[in-house]
Amino acid sequence: MNLYKDLYFKLFAVMADAAEALEKGDAEYAKTILIAAEQEAEEIVISAEGE
Repeated sequence: MNLYKDLYFKLFAVMADAAEALEKGDAEYAKTILIAAEQEAEEIVISAEGE
């Protein structure tokens, strides 16, 4: 598994969703999904460090 490549694609997809939410005027949803993606990415990286 190429960890950083996978994380890049996941985060890029979430950023696109957040941008779409912002275009629709839903800043709260954009914030929520960005924070969730950040936390998930951090957990993945921390877990991978133990391998």
